[in-house]
Formats: sequence, structure tokens, C-alpha cells
Amino acid sequence: MAESSKSFLGLLNGLARRSYYGDENITDGFLKEELYPEMPEGDFEALLSKCNGLIKSMVSADMDFKQLEAFATSQTKRKQGGITEEEAQMLTKFWKTHKSKIHQVVVSRCAWNNKLKDVSWRIDLKMQAKHVDQINQPTAIVELLVQNGEQKESNVVRFEMDEERLSKVVKDIEKIEEQINAHCQK
Repeated sequence: MAESSKSFLGLLNGLARRSYYGDENITDGFLKEELYPEMPEGDFEALLSKCNGLIKSMVSADMDFKQLEAFATSQTKRKQGGITEEEAQMLTKFWKTHKSKIHQVVVSRCAWNNKLKDVSWRIDLKMQAKHVDQINQPTAIVELLVQNGEQKESNVVRFEMDEERLSKVVKDIEKIEEQINAHCQK
């Protein structure tokens, strides 16, 4: 692997660490000093801008590897501001390494509300009640594990539902599913 290819891959990795993994120690000056010390400042700024643009394009499209191949090919054929074949190979290598991690980071940044992590349930029969007609009636006991926003701690929510309430919840979930399917139709 040529030295310029290693530097290009290093630049992509550095930009990903700074932009998506929160490494604040990676500055433009650090990247220039470590990877392209001989390059004039203006040329480095242009390269930095180009690499940021490439990464943002791949991330925003959440490119699979076929899309990446087409994207890299189109970038190599550009007359101005394109990339070389070696850089296209490094771009592919970079994306194979970072695609899933960056995707997880982007998704976690988009979710600011609580997240449902797990659902557990069971059916019980009431053995004691104030009224005789409530004995031996089935109830659903539901336990939800909810993660608080950006924090890593979770809360457990437990509740009971009788048959009537459970039927209403199931119908509401079916309506939600219909709405999601209607919006996801291609």
C-alpha cells in the first residue's frame, strides 16, 4: 500500500473518530501534522473538505456496498475534485470497517426519547378478589424495560391488564402496524 493511500485512509479514520466517535483530540492541525506535513495548507483544506463530503454522503445515504462501489466509481470519473483508484479502494476499506459503527452512532443521536429495550409478560389467574365474580379471571402482567434517553440506565415498568383492556391495546397496536405499513409501501 502506497504511503499516500495510508495517509488518505488515516485521514478518513481521523475524521470519523472526530465526527462520529467524539474524539475531541483530533483537530485539523493534528491530522495535517501527522498525515500530510509536507502538503500546503490550502491543498490540505481542500482534501479535508473533500473527505468530509465523501463521508457525509456515505453516511446520509447509509450506503450498502453496491452503492458504495457505484459512488466510488463516479468519484474516480469526476474531472475536478474526484479521487484516484487507490483512494477509492481506501474509501471502500474505510466504509467496510466503520459502516455499522457509524450507523449505530447516527441512530443513537437521532433518538432522544426513552427507548423500549424489552417486554416481558405472563398470564395469571386471580385467586383473591373483593368480589367473587373476579376470582379466576385471567389478567396479563406486563413488564417493560425502558432506557432513559441518552443515559444508559433503565427503568422497569410493571402493570396488569384485564381481558378487555388487553384487547384494546392489541387493536391499537394493529392500527399502529397498519399506519407503519401504509407509510412503508413502495
